[in-house]
Amino acid sequence: MNNTGNDYGLWGLVAINSFIFIGFAYSFFRPLNLRDWRSFGAYSAFVVALFAEMYGFPLTIYLLSGWLGSKFPGVNLFGHEAGHLWWLASGRQGDPHFGVLHLLSFVFLFAGFALLSKSWHVLYHAQRLHQLARSGPYRHVRHPQYIGFVAIMFGFLLQWPTLLTLAMFPVLVAMYVRLAIAEEHDSEQAFGDAWREYAQATPRFLPRFAKDDDHARPLGSRTGR
Repeated sequence: MNNTGNDYGLWGLVAINSFIFIGFAYSFFRPLNLRDWRSFGAYSAFVVALFAEMYGFPLTIYLLSGWLGSKFPGVNLFGHEAGHLWWLASGRQGDPHFGVLHLLSFVFLFAGFALLSKSWHVLYHAQRLHQLARSGPYRHVRHPQYIGFVAIMFGFLLQWPTLLTLAMFPVLVAMYVRLAIAEEHDSEQAFGDAWREYAQATPRFLPRFAKDDDHARPLGSRTGR
C-alpha cells in the first residue's frame, strides 16, 4: 500500500470535515426526540464513514486494489485523486474536481442543505403554534427534511463513492421512509381530519407542482408529530 502517507492518514481532516458537515446539518435540523436523533444519527454515521475513507484510510481502494491495479496500471491508486472512483472508472484525465459529476454533487449538497434550512424555519414556527405544517417546502411534499438528508448523501456519493457509503445509502433511504410513515401516524392522531386532508393533497416525497395554490395553509409542526 505505497504512498498512502501523502494523501491519507489525515485524521485531523476527518474530524474537522465531519464536525463541519454534521454541525451544519444540526443547525438546520435540531433533533427534538428519539426519532429525530435516529434520522440525524444515520446521516452523521454516513458522513463520518465518508470522510474516514476520503482522508483517513482508503478502505475501498485497498479492497479493490487488485482489480483497479490491473485495469488502470499507470495510476497511483493511493493518491487522493484516485478516490474519485466515478472519474477513475470512466478513464478521464485531468482534475476530477472539475468533472461533471463532481460539480453536480455540489448542486445536490447545496439543495439538500437549503431544503433543511427552509424546512426548519417552517418547523420553528410550527412548534410555537402547534399547527400542521403546510407552507414553504411543506406545500409540495410532506417530508422535505428527509429529502434534504437524502440529497446531501447522494451528492457525497457523486463526489466520492465508497463501498461502505454505497451500501449504507439504500439502507438509510429505507430507514427514512419508515420514519416518515411512523411520523404520519403520529400526525394523524394529533391533527385528525386536517392531517388527512393535507396528506391527500400533498405527496409524501415526490412533488407535483400544481398550477394552483390551493394548499397554502398555516404554519405547523413537523408533519410526523
